[in-house]
Amino acid sequence: MRARDKVAVSALRSTLAAVDNAEAVPVGSAGLRGLAIEQAPVGVGATEAARRELSEQHITDIVRAEADERLTLAEQFTAPVQADRASRLRAEAAVLLRLLD
Repeated sequence: MRARDKVAVSALRSTLAAVDNAEAVPVGSAGLRGLAIEQAPVGVGATEAARRELSEQHITDIVRAEADERLTLAEQFTAPVQADRASRLRAEAAVLLRLLD
């Protein structure tokens, strides 16, 4: 961010969001459904669920999937008007692939 590399910042932010989403606990496993109002959790953090712990391999797979998605989209942008967008997607994928090396 300090280098003002907009391409890298964009790629990293969206990939961090994908990792954050993967860590989320599925709604069905929260176990809060069907409680009477008097049994409902109360207080700060009472409804918080622990995040899933991802392995290094799982995170690597997410980063690789994000890079692959960008490359696939870049291939679909064939019109001359879309050349800038395709170039940006390829640059974002290159940033993510460098992280995997």
